[in-house]
Amino acid sequence: MADYPRLALLASPTDRAQDAEATLRASREWVPFEEADAVVALGGDGFMLQILHQMLESDRVIPAFGMNLGTVGFLMNRYKSSRAVAERIAKARKIAVSPLWMEARTNTGEEFTSWAINEVSLLRETRQTAKLEVTVNGKVRIPELSCDGVLVATPAGSTAYNLSANGPILPLGSNMLALTPISPFRPRRWRGAILPDTYDVTFRALESVKRPVLVVAEQREVDDVSEVRVRAWPEHQLTLLFDRGQSLEDRIFAEQFMA
Repeated sequence: MADYPRLALLASPTDRAQDAEATLRASREWVPFEEADAVVALGGDGFMLQILHQMLESDRVIPAFGMNLGTVGFLMNRYKSSRAVAERIAKARKIAVSPLWMEARTNTGEEFTSWAINEVSLLRETRQTAKLEVTVNGKVRIPELSCDGVLVATPAGSTAYNLSANGPILPLGSNMLALTPISPFRPRRWRGAILPDTYDVTFRALESVKRPVLVVAEQREVDDVSEVRVRAWPEHQLTLLFDRGQSLEDRIFAEQFMA
């Protein structure tokens, strides 16, 4: 508790989260986010990702303790109104999460950048199969990947879209990234790669006018891209707080044994 004496409270606009916010706000004193040592987030994973993105963009990064009032709640703790939240935070386990940095260029020459906590995905925009050149650390590894798309995922995001695309689950602290194709057609046997997080990956859209692709970096979507570069950014680590025995690391490990 001594580490985080000043707490901010943020809630998603859903009825459940708003009701919980009213209950918690009456239980103790809260400070504005700009003055807080840590933030309590009420909502789902999407709301937590939104807060983390806001931290990165404002360059004010503080630990975040989420309580699940959404659907999955993989990044969240259980919501409990009966136990003082400050006590839970004081005993919480810190988990460091490194985001990805995405740089995209469109066919018209526009350039866009964005953070991503879970993954950066390239997806075909039309019925036409996407054709992508895949370069890792400046060396072309796949001259032509025909697919519905491809993604780069962090360990924190490896159990999300990456897992649904049959990508590998990466333990936190592994310092690895998952490079995972989405419905690959050629090369048919390529199922992706596990890369050190010091590597950067560049995708170049081939026949990009005939076969347009878009890139999604969680909070940002860019259409008609010609080239996308993705790399980890460990210098901008985020800190998530979890109840003991319920941390993100525990959940990622448990996912490997799910039937």
